Amino acid sequence: MYSTVLFDLDHTLLDSETSQTLAYEATMVDAGISDAGSHFTAYSEINAELWAEVETGAIGPNDVRYRRFERFVAEQGLAADATAMADRFVEHLGSYGELYPGAKAVLHEVRSQARLGLVTNGIGQVQRVRIGRLGIGDLFDTIVISGEVGTAKPDRAIFDLALRNLDITDRRSVLMVGDGLSSDIAGGVNAGIDTCWFNPNRTMAPPGAPVPTHEIGDLNEIAAFVGS
Repeated sequence: MYSTVLFDLDHTLLDSETSQTLAYEATMVDAGISDAGSHFTAYSEINAELWAEVETGAIGPNDVRYRRFERFVAEQGLAADATAMADRFVEHLGSYGELYPGAKAVLHEVRSQARLGLVTNGIGQVQRVRIGRLGIGDLFDTIVISGEVGTAKPDRAIFDLALRNLDITDRRSVLMVGDGLSSDIAGGVNAGIDTCWFNPNRTMAPPGAPVPTHEIGDLNEIAAFVGS
């Protein structure tokens, strides 16, 4: 049983796919681009590539903000201001997207038996607005956002910071919950803490992927791991 649970935000608690899609569509409207749908796959691939570079430490989380739209505009040959698009997209990301059904109730339930932390790779401006809008900030004893602290999952440094904030010395009491094998699970392994892979689609892990301590398909299953 665990007395401290660290949660990821995107794709674990928050429906980030919907958030990104709606933010992208609104940004394209702002930029006066009418055929947004035909470019979405290209944008998504660029965005994913850059966040993968964040995980390797090649770039920082805040670098993604402008680089994705600089590449996107150039590669798609769009007559648009990449900097303005990047800024509007960040604003829209904070405004769109909701928690997965039941996620907030799970947080309340787990908090009744354990301390909670939020460890997220993201841009501080986006994540802080989301956390405030969704009304979940007070549920966490520490919130660590990669874009604010200069290190990102799976680097153990971001976990070390979260655990210092919580005055944790016994890492056996800590569980990291997240959807990302290469970020959340690998990061937990690097930090010497147990991990729980949130895998609602029951996806097969690729060869060589880090092995989680636990695997769940529903957030409600976390309650079984906490308490005395």
